[in-house]
Amino acid sequence: MSIFIGGAWPYANGSLHIGHIAALLPGDVIARYFRAKGEKVLYVSGSDCHGTPISIRAKKENISPKEITDRYHNEFKYCFDRLGFSYDIYSRTDDEYHKKEVQTIISILYDNDLIYEKEVEQLFCEKCSQFLADRFVEGICPVCKSIARGDQCDACSTILESLELEDRKCKLCGNEPIIKNVKQLFFRLSNFESEIRDNLNKNRKDWRINAVNNTERYLNEGLQDRAISRELPWGIDIPIKDHEDKKVYVWVDAILGYLTISKKWGLENHRNWEEFWDSKTISYYVHGKDNIPFHTIILPSLLSGAEIDKFPNNIISSEYVNLEGKKISTSNNWAVWISDIIEKYNIDSLRYFFIVNGPEKRDTDFSWREFVNKNNGELLGIYGNLVNRTLVFVEKYFNSEIPKGELDSKIRSDIDILYKEIGVLIESGSLKTSVEKIFDFIRSINKYFDETAPWITINTDKTQCINTIYNCLVAIANIANLLHPFLPFSSIKVKHWLNCDSDIWEYVNIEVGNKVEQFDILFERLDKKIIEEELNKLGQSD
Repeated sequence: MSIFIGGAWPYANGSLHIGHIAALLPGDVIARYFRAKGEKVLYVSGSDCHGTPISIRAKKENISPKEITDRYHNEFKYCFDRLGFSYDIYSRTDDEYHKKEVQTIISILYDNDLIYEKEVEQLFCEKCSQFLADRFVEGICPVCKSIARGDQCDACSTILESLELEDRKCKLCGNEPIIKNVKQLFFRLSNFESEIRDNLNKNRKDWRINAVNNTERYLNEGLQDRAISRELPWGIDIPIKDHEDKKVYVWVDAILGYLTISKKWGLENHRNWEEFWDSKTISYYVHGKDNIPFHTIILPSLLSGAEIDKFPNNIISSEYVNLEGKKISTSNNWAVWISDIIEKYNIDSLRYFFIVNGPEKRDTDFSWREFVNKNNGELLGIYGNLVNRTLVFVEKYFNSEIPKGELDSKIRSDIDILYKEIGVLIESGSLKTSVEKIFDFIRSINKYFDETAPWITINTDKTQCINTIYNCLVAIANIANLLHPFLPFSSIKVKHWLNCDSDIWEYVNIEVGNKVEQFDILFERLDKKIIEEELNKLGQSD
């Protein structure tokens, strides 16, 4: 079976924060799990490098747009590498191959009569002497009356055109923009309404509920054709006669990246990319809830129009992460930056907290106190404690050799059930429940260790003692294997210590007589003083 996983493309105009990673991490877990199952996996993403915000930032800093995108693309790659994201390819939208492929798709859509010219009103800021990209228009949302930008309302998730906003202002200078007539190219999104509805009905059980509800809302309102060209200074040139001075609208450019870099990966690795884009492939799209309509409506419509018959199967769309009870605000530095925390904290501690505190069904809150408590109480106190006391016992009483014991039938049964249950949960995107079930099992093995009291039976019943330690070692090896998609770094350590470097999604055997390798503490205790230190940084200007 072929599995395609597309992680949303972060915008290369600022650093990654915890909200980005909470939404994207499920993609890596799913990719690692399917690889362990022996499936063919293609896991892709990249940096979104076009659009007006980048060109404006470059102008302010007196450097080129490419210098801005290089800075953040390289930072993103470094962060994802440190966090253990196992992308098969991580690219960027200003890549030449991607540009040409997007232009080819635009040409195919035009030839298929799915793109047409239309004169529209567009907002122009006389003070800034430029047409305004939608995100640089701010006003009142016509649906919920919240403050919204011109392409989307974050409060109610409505996709907007900037002209729909009330009390419009230019976000760059604060002036009220004027309306000018200009010819743009439009994509016939309305043609695909029945196809999109059919795909929703076919796959709704594999979509998160926010994706189902959001997509149904747009369909019930009726899909509207969308402009695909813009008066942008930075982007991909429109490859259509009389429109070469315009750029491809960023939402088209980025969303087609899943396909274009799949092709690039195939070309560079001499692999068949098409096997990940046929009707038999199972696809996963992993992103935040603000990106739902781009993945459930716009992407499949563009693909269908370009004669690629592959609609999304699984939509893993996260809710938002708040920070210490307040909405994340990058402009006010009310954010926890990934480039900072990956240098200071255990990576698996971070991954664990992003998963168990994951915004799968509702908004969640990142709290430094809770992060420290989870690390100390669960990773160290439950998991690390089991591993440490078992291996210390083996070292002290069995000369670091795995003893020959008898496997407890209930422990074996519990392990076999876990592989099946966790697999089903991962495939459905229920990662929080997956980890909670594994930790319930860890607690049961800790309880088994306590109740069988090997520190007593080593002197009173050697056979019982050996059985206890053997069962704990078997359990630990399989716990590490089950946790590998979630916590790869600590799992590799534990499996190395036990000389069972298996990465297959099935019951792990340990070899009697093998030496336990030199080991150390799996998770360090975090000092509670870091809570106040980290809280004091929030909202502070650099």
